Amino acid sequence: MIEWLNPGDPFPSPETALTDPNGLLCAGLEVTPELVLAAYERGIFPWYSDGQPVLWWSPDPRMVMQPKNFRLHRSLRKSLQHCKYEIRVDTRFEAVMRGCADPRPEQGGTWISEAIISAYSALHRAGFAHSVETWMDGELVGGLYGIALGRVFFGESMFVRRTDASKFAFAHLVTQLRRWQFELIDCQQQTEHLASLGAAPISRTAFLQALGRLAHADAVPARAGLWKFDADLLRDMLTGVTAA
Repeated sequence: MIEWLNPGDPFPSPETALTDPNGLLCAGLEVTPELVLAAYERGIFPWYSDGQPVLWWSPDPRMVMQPKNFRLHRSLRKSLQHCKYEIRVDTRFEAVMRGCADPRPEQGGTWISEAIISAYSALHRAGFAHSVETWMDGELVGGLYGIALGRVFFGESMFVRRTDASKFAFAHLVTQLRRWQFELIDCQQQTEHLASLGAAPISRTAFLQALGRLAHADAVPARAGLWKFDADLLRDMLTGVTAA
């Protein structure tokens, strides 16, 4: 049995989350910018489908990446060298979210509801949520979004409309975060693809300890309004990132 979260209630301890399904902590009827920030600072995130209450999760273990451990696949390195693309940051945040919400063949629906879009768009305007966008021929063809708190980036979702477009955005993001001395990227769920890029699972306890040291929602938003990527990131990726 999980706890019901009423307006104004504090989140229960992540350590009380279920093991099956892994990490299900509590449920409620609302998702607001304030709730999302409070959740992330405590190692919790929302994930639910249409017709469900808002479900809040804190899985154990947690998939994370240290930017210094990012591995660039040789095939992606080659694409980065030869494709004509442009990386933009925070120019079409809601469009990126809606791209991530588009139906996918392997999924029956999307968890990115209008309520989620509204809450995260408000966090974007406040300087907490960011989009990294891949553009080709003047068209938005892929990207990702997430939340930055302190020196942690919480990755949420990505989408792709042309080959490798979301991977381009991710590679630039990780390289820039390393320069900004971010120490952790929260990837939430374990996948073989993330592991191949250098992500690894850690215990919930270790993850919460890291958040206590690195992420503070009440601090000035990380580079709020100043998320501008360095112009020479590609050179850094091609010469200074471990090949896989």
